[in-house]
Amino acid sequence: MAFVEPITIKEAVEKVHRKNYLLPAIQREFVWNTYQIEKLFDSLMRDYPISSFLFWDVERENVGNYQFYEFVQNYHERDGRHNPKSNTNGEHGITAILDGQQRLTSLYIGLKGTYAYKLPHKRWDNNTAFPKRRLHLNLIAPSADDDFEYDFSFLTADEAMKSDAAHYWFSVGEVLNFKEIVDVNSYLITKGISSIGPEQFLFANRALFKLYDIVHNRRLINFFLERDESLDKVLNIFIRVNSGGTQLNYSDLLLSIATAQWKELDAREEITSFVDEINAIGDGFNVNKDFVLKSCLVLSDFSEIAFKVDNFNQANMLRIEKNWPDICGAIRAAFDLLSVLGYQRDTLTSNNAVIPIAYYLKKIGSPLNFSDSGKYVEDRKKIFKWLVAVLLKGTFSGQPDNVLRPIREVISKSGEAEGFPVEQIAAKLRGTSKSLNFDDDEITSLLHFQYAQPYTYSILAFLYPTLDFRNKFHQDHIFPKSLFTAKRLAARNIPEANIARYLDSFNRLANLQLLEGVPNMEKSGKDFGSWLIGSYPNVDERKAYMARNYIPEVDLSLENFAVFIEEREKLIVAAFKSLLK
Repeated sequence: MAFVEPITIKEAVEKVHRKNYLLPAIQREFVWNTYQIEKLFDSLMRDYPISSFLFWDVERENVGNYQFYEFVQNYHERDGRHNPKSNTNGEHGITAILDGQQRLTSLYIGLKGTYAYKLPHKRWDNNTAFPKRRLHLNLIAPSADDDFEYDFSFLTADEAMKSDAAHYWFSVGEVLNFKEIVDVNSYLITKGISSIGPEQFLFANRALFKLYDIVHNRRLINFFLERDESLDKVLNIFIRVNSGGTQLNYSDLLLSIATAQWKELDAREEITSFVDEINAIGDGFNVNKDFVLKSCLVLSDFSEIAFKVDNFNQANMLRIEKNWPDICGAIRAAFDLLSVLGYQRDTLTSNNAVIPIAYYLKKIGSPLNFSDSGKYVEDRKKIFKWLVAVLLKGTFSGQPDNVLRPIREVISKSGEAEGFPVEQIAAKLRGTSKSLNFDDDEITSLLHFQYAQPYTYSILAFLYPTLDFRNKFHQDHIFPKSLFTAKRLAARNIPEANIARYLDSFNRLANLQLLEGVPNMEKSGKDFGSWLIGSYPNVDERKAYMARNYIPEVDLSLENFAVFIEEREKLIVAAFKSLLK
């Protein structure tokens, strides 16, 4: 390994852009957020060191032996997180980045690319929720953030156009177009910044000259160059560099090892594309490569399932590669089932709870029709009952390996004819801190969950065991939410002493039911008692609806809401105890 003459940021970014610098398959993907990129540029402007880099020189004749990826230029949180594969059929060797990918990608995005992250309160499937942003520097004032000296910010084109007495936004990448230092003054004069005010002009002059200097002149990219072509040595260097005191987590490291050791398939591409596939099922899930790697260890029946380098040895990796189609099929079938049961990214509170389901499905051959065939009705009921129990109990919190091992053992030893062994699993965990038994206090505590909270769906779905969750069900306020403002309650002559209690209770479980979309829209805003009589004029049908939805036989007027809540909570507790048997 040799220390090589440092280069400028402009030279490094141009090499990235020309694809002279690439990423080996063992590298993880880009994970920095906009705050980290902004802080990197602020550090450069403040003359803070940004550490050295480690590059790997690969001769042209050996380039074809390895898989390489390009740097991300336009990062998109939903659609553009993955590095594109590189075509390495050129006439020259390449330089691969072993350490410094996050910093180098950040420089590339800041100077030549864009960053699109999801806006809050917008749906994940809404394309307008991900506007493209470029890195900008406020030329006329320092940052208001105590952690920054310079005001760097990723802005949309519209945001960057808005200037005022304290803001003039300069697109950082434009500094690459400056050919010589005199272009800095030309820019300031042409844009009229010299007329804003002497103090602002002085700040702008210093800031833009500084930015030009750190990008064009200073040789800030210090790097060591490894010329050994042995993948084993390079992998060992990569592990040594990235396994201590850095932001690289263990799953990134393990994925890197798997990528280097699979023979027929590209582990990185297979796993990242599979993650995207699973997350697109139904209304969407939120799994990551950690989940897939853990599933590989469990579903491959390794005795050790911890995230340790030793467990990702070559023999284990080749076994996972051989089992990969079966592992994918089982995980896919498990998430298809969860989608049919009405779960999605916001209501599935533990991804690890899916691993035993996938293990069981792999054992029975991952039937393609498991989620909808009449043959598996009872099996689906058992899995659903077990899933709700482990989610509500938080069974997989803490150290999930200590739960996955005994559950896998029970499933492995169970007979196929008996279906998913929910009772045997419960017996195995009984008496431990992960027991699936609910005591009275735990059942009563479920009543405190509220509308749209992650666990609320599991409770409601469990209370409706006969529903076909392939239909879309809404969490419906039995007494409409629109009625519950202090002003409207007072207008209905609700005693002032009761108003606070009403406002505290209307969002709670006892005022919620699962209702299909169309009936929910029809019911919207109506007094519950009136809607119930209008929708179910037949007394028997009305009583059947009330029984299905745990509606107590009490006065259903708003004035009696407190009594309704109290009586319905009793019915829910009794139902939960009965269903748990």
